[in-house]
Amino acid sequence: MSESPQNPPRRWLGQGDFSATNLLLLALLTVLAFLVMGYHPGLEDDAFYLAAIKRNLNPALFPHDAEFFRLQFQATIFDKLIAWSVRLSHVPLAWAVLLWQFAAIFFLLHGCWRISRRCFSQPQAQWAAVATVAVLLTLPVSGVGITLADQYLHPRTLATAAILAAIVAVLDRRLWLAGTLLAFAFAVHAIMAIFGISFCAFLLWNQREALPRRASSLPVAAALLPLGWIFEPASDAWRQAASTRSFYFLSHWEWYEWLGVFGPLVLLFVGRRFVPRKQQEGSTLLTVTNSLLYYGIFQTLVGLLVMLPPSLERLRPFEPMRYLHLLYLLFFLIAGGLLGRYILDHKIYRWLLLFIPLGAGMFYAQRQMFPATAHLELPGAAPQNPWLQAFAWIRQSTPVDALFALDPHYVTLPGEDYHGFRALAERSVLADYEKDGGMAARVLRLAPRWLKEVTAQAGWQNFQAADFQRLKQEFGVTWVILSSTAPADESRQFMMCPYRNVQLQVCRLY
Repeated sequence: MSESPQNPPRRWLGQGDFSATNLLLLALLTVLAFLVMGYHPGLEDDAFYLAAIKRNLNPALFPHDAEFFRLQFQATIFDKLIAWSVRLSHVPLAWAVLLWQFAAIFFLLHGCWRISRRCFSQPQAQWAAVATVAVLLTLPVSGVGITLADQYLHPRTLATAAILAAIVAVLDRRLWLAGTLLAFAFAVHAIMAIFGISFCAFLLWNQREALPRRASSLPVAAALLPLGWIFEPASDAWRQAASTRSFYFLSHWEWYEWLGVFGPLVLLFVGRRFVPRKQQEGSTLLTVTNSLLYYGIFQTLVGLLVMLPPSLERLRPFEPMRYLHLLYLLFFLIAGGLLGRYILDHKIYRWLLLFIPLGAGMFYAQRQMFPATAHLELPGAAPQNPWLQAFAWIRQSTPVDALFALDPHYVTLPGEDYHGFRALAERSVLADYEKDGGMAARVLRLAPRWLKEVTAQAGWQNFQAADFQRLKQEFGVTWVILSSTAPADESRQFMMCPYRNVQLQVCRLY
């Protein structure tokens, strides 16, 4: 059989994908990427994910507020998978989550490398592609409030790794394997998987001449979803919760956010003209580039149609503009490969001149984002952050059935650095404005409770004795977290504060 661009030799495509040397190099890149991006369990969305995992392991946790993560987590195996691995291995949860984070980053980079091997024949181009993605993992995706990978274990990273492996399977014409990987990605993170299915559909379409007639219909069947729940009528409480998600409202986006949407599409359109079309390398690279361009255009139109009309506001929790995550990932993969082929080549000093400043810049950006917290929050390390110190004391010294209240904007306060109370203190708490507002925007039935609890905590800095007693009587609050500089007043006769550090005090209500 002749070796044409439409029928690439399998021995070339498969050779080296899992060789020990390449896996070792990828493991080294994983460690370097981990050191640049940092590690912060319990950060941002991990307030839900880590709390859900802990409740799977100990159902007694969060007796008052588990529904703030339980309802959405009914649609994912993520928390059950991590909890199952802990039970099976008997590894402490903190170490298990760290190992999963390493594995997620490794398989994401491994998927990038396997794609780069099919797009570029030169090793320097392949490794430059992967190194570019590795150093940019914490790059923000324009307008949608996420990065290419998170500084904690997130189902998005696991799903993305599966999607990249599915893309490789499609390029290798192994469609049932691609379908299995996409099904796993869907079970872990449904929204990300839908974008992966969309891209694979365009990839199949661009390879349609070399595929069996039935093949191009496989991803379409996987995209069928029961969507009835999303059309439940919106309420005023839901709209207030949705207002906490700025990326739900495209009319409020800044010009540079729109540049981040259309800029990569323009560069892909222009850049594909310079891709060689005759040899195997150019054929695959052109196929991936064209598929990414069509995917970007299609998903942009879908995003605009869904996000702009007020009549479709209940579709906004699907976050259709987050298709940019996969587009950015593959865009920088292609860009890095082209840099390696045409500019970096075998010149070591060029690699150093590119990746050392780039890595240092990404590292510096992370330190500026979380200045009060250690860059690597590793298991067993004593927390430097006063908030984390207070959370650790609460976890060790308060009853499991305690219900806490604190400033509903606590994650944005100076020195807190966006760490979630539930995940780290392992106690129930009244709803906060930022993170629980996002959950209420996704799950309609949570919105009234979220609004009631956030409203009850409004003006926290000026609370008096009557306000604390109101929280106790109305919600059953038994503990509060206050500033260590809060003035002593008549409210202190109704509370005792057994813990204090330089920034906070933890008090029990009587």
